[in-house]
Amino acid sequence: MMDIQFADHLPILLMVIVAYLLGSIPTALWAGKWWYGLDIREHGSGNAGATNAMRVLGPILGSAVLLIDALKGIAAVSLALVVNTGFLSTGWFVVYQLLLGGMAVLGHVFPLFASFKGGKGIATLIGITFILFPEAFLICLVIFLAVFFSTRYVSLGSMAAAVALPIVVIWVKEVTLLPKIIFTIAVALFVPITHLNNIRRLLQGKENRISFKK
Repeated sequence: MMDIQFADHLPILLMVIVAYLLGSIPTALWAGKWWYGLDIREHGSGNAGATNAMRVLGPILGSAVLLIDALKGIAAVSLALVVNTGFLSTGWFVVYQLLLGGMAVLGHVFPLFASFKGGKGIATLIGITFILFPEAFLICLVIFLAVFFSTRYVSLGSMAAAVALPIVVIWVKEVTLLPKIIFTIAVALFVPITHLNNIRRLLQGKENRISFKK
């Protein structure tokens, strides 16, 4: 009986592993090595994410990194549609989606293919949010752009959008599904925590701005 039960859950386990491997694709690191022969973790902020890629590799290549990292989140959540063993409720299916998305973020932060030294997972979270909350995503995107273009701080825009997400989802869109609510609150906490160094630099007036001229 136990063997049968394990066999029933094996496809889901495989999807979890695939989601982590998708997240582990070190887009910024590979882009830096392929185009410029450098390790992006040794330049700029030392982060292997889209923001540092824009700063070090330029806006075009950095935007490509952002898009691909977001697609990793989209692809991971979409794996739930590939292997769906028939969940008893919408809530459990959403939990399954969030598990896959979470594994992609874990892979982005601790990538198997880059000595477990990755980015902050923000771009991958963007992809997950886009799939689960498309309308709330657009509202938060406007918030991000407003903060970013007025300050030229990507970190500040990211944190503002993240903190706004549960507010938009719960009070504006009136989402009541508990797993989704918990996810948005987790995002609102996770993003500022990953930006503690940025917050410190912001308070000290030392945070790097994005130069539009550059």
